[in-house]
Amino acid sequence: MNSTIFSEKQTFFDRWAPNYDFFLTSAIFLAIHQRMLEYAQIPDEANILDIGCGTGRLLDRLAKEYATLRGIGLDLSQKMILEARKRNLYADRIEYRQGNAESLPFGDSKFDVVFNMMSFPHYPHPQTVLSEICRVLRSGGRFYLVDITPPPNVKVRQQTNADLFLSGMGGVRFYSLPQRERLGREAGLNFLGHRYLLGPVVLTMFARS
Repeated sequence: MNSTIFSEKQTFFDRWAPNYDFFLTSAIFLAIHQRMLEYAQIPDEANILDIGCGTGRLLDRLAKEYATLRGIGLDLSQKMILEARKRNLYADRIEYRQGNAESLPFGDSKFDVVFNMMSFPHYPHPQTVLSEICRVLRSGGRFYLVDITPPPNVKVRQQTNADLFLSGMGGVRFYSLPQRERLGREAGLNFLGHRYLLGPVVLTMFARS
């Protein structure tokens, strides 16, 4: 089941990769990045991980703004990674790898900051992803989760293995703000707060003890 889900998602994003940065998508994502970075704390000489990096827009922006920053972008889609590598102007500090967020190919306590932008609803086992993020974060490191959340007046079912996915490209599930908090805490992360960025797109901030 899981291998089928991941295969469907990889195929979907591989097909999207060549046209991922068309104008409308780019404008929306750049606006979200700008708003999110107003709240993000980036230490000097930070080591950054961007999970679900797509074509690398966020790390490219961070590398321009922070001359000593180093980063790794990870994405399930090999074609997204190829697009990111083609456009990488900071190859001495930024690299891109294909990989699965449920099994991060990094040692413990490696990163100062982890970002996850607009891909969390695609994960079959969000608790596993968050536990992996907690593992690779250094003590005091920050995790910034950005994604769409249902309006407060829309009831979201309690997550179970059976209802995790909706139909289409392996399924997606959107999480309410209380669900995000709970999932983060259960993974060992300290919840810091929520910030609305653009319409229903919300930044949820966590830290590792």
